[in-house]
Amino acid sequence: MCGIVGIVGKTPVGQLLYDGLTVLQHRGQDAAGIVTISDNTFRLRKGNGLVKDVFHTRHMLRLQGNIGIGHVRYPTAGTSSSSEAQPFYANSPFGISLAHNGNLTNAEELKTWLREDAHRHVNTTSDSELLLNILAHELQHSGNHLTPDDVFTAVSNVHKRIRGAYATVALVIGHGLIAFRDPNGIRPLVFGKRESQTGVEYMVASESVALDACNFEFVRDIAPGEAIFFPENGPLHSKQCAENPTYNPCIFEFVYFARPDSTMDKMSVYGSRVEMGKMLGQRILEQWDELDIDVVIPIPETSCDIALEIAQQLDLPYRQGFVKNRYIGRTFIMPGQEQRKKSVRQKLNAIKTEFVGKNVLLVDDSIVRGTTSGQIIEMARAAGAKKVYFASAAPEVRFPNVYGIDMPSANELVAHGRELDDICSLIGADKLIYQTIEDLITAVSSGNPEIKAFDTSVFNGRYITNDIDQAYLERLDALRNNTTKETSDKNADSILDMHNEGED
Repeated sequence: MCGIVGIVGKTPVGQLLYDGLTVLQHRGQDAAGIVTISDNTFRLRKGNGLVKDVFHTRHMLRLQGNIGIGHVRYPTAGTSSSSEAQPFYANSPFGISLAHNGNLTNAEELKTWLREDAHRHVNTTSDSELLLNILAHELQHSGNHLTPDDVFTAVSNVHKRIRGAYATVALVIGHGLIAFRDPNGIRPLVFGKRESQTGVEYMVASESVALDACNFEFVRDIAPGEAIFFPENGPLHSKQCAENPTYNPCIFEFVYFARPDSTMDKMSVYGSRVEMGKMLGQRILEQWDELDIDVVIPIPETSCDIALEIAQQLDLPYRQGFVKNRYIGRTFIMPGQEQRKKSVRQKLNAIKTEFVGKNVLLVDDSIVRGTTSGQIIEMARAAGAKKVYFASAAPEVRFPNVYGIDMPSANELVAHGRELDDICSLIGADKLIYQTIEDLITAVSSGNPEIKAFDTSVFNGRYITNDIDQAYLERLDALRNNTTKETSDKNADSILDMHNEGED
């Protein structure tokens, strides 16, 4: 998962881009980058690490210009080396820089086409660089001056050529900023504006919370398949550039990734999670009425709103039984299993008085690999719990994600090929309950009944791009295994790169 921002301003935008990326840090902790345009030149800084570690005062002073884009990432396809950090740029035509959230599912086909037909060189394994070069290829048919129609024709051709999930921002030197979203609307993208003394300024971001942090007024979501062209000077232009756009937003955004104070596709993330808790609480009442639960405890932080609603539905006490160390990254997106295991104990500590002698219901947003859930259950027992019941606000995660979430291997998923009792035994719970997929869809869509379908492929294996088969999943699994080995072998070099890149 990644986070993107783009700003067309009337004054320097470097600090605003930094602020926007900081509140999107939850979407990617592996690398960060900002590029601005000043004096008809790209000003670029990117590297591995958190936003606060990649950008120092000397870097921010160089990021001059009234227009720019930014990116935070963690690796999905590709590697975690600093060469994979975004934004990427190409010199021709005009000079283009691009940042992208998502994953292209026909990347191998695109690599071949770029090399053999478009004669464009791709220097990394990132599918975002593929997307940059395909957009550049389509824009090169324009004249010396890029018109809105040129932009929309190029994006239309991009949609026809690529498949997968993508929310994209791109800078074109001398012209402006382009933002577009895949025809299924899998990855989120919003834009806002604000009035300054010198005119209207625009901002594009993965989540509305970034607009809030930068004092931009939310305007609307960018529609699936839509492109918006924000000229450096002048009003914006928008057009639907896909032939058959449909809304299929990633439901896992609402379960886990997005911040609760964000609104995406007219659906409140916070409101969705409250509804998840309501639906799951009702399910527990129906199926577990014989259980002697004493207290409901969330596994912080995503599940807190969910657990509070469950407690209200069950008429039981809600307690914060775990203290979270906020300086440890999300275990779900950490690249290695051993690193995830080690970090759980560093990340959470139990408040023993909330567990001693009690039958506790632990609530989490989801269970992916099961390792973290198992360790937390062990912690609850060690703190004195008599019985530990476990509730997941999402259904069983049984299938790999191919649209930009780092869980490509089915063998790593605790629910893959297993039934409920087997999963319960593996994580060590006394009883386990999952949200149904029907209830999850009902909970999230309650904020926007116009959206009838979501990408739920991790739960049911139905990939809405209709281009995923077992051979593709095996290739993706092999790529991830090679990436993990390379990351382990070259860990020291990656750290050195992070500190040295762009220091002069």
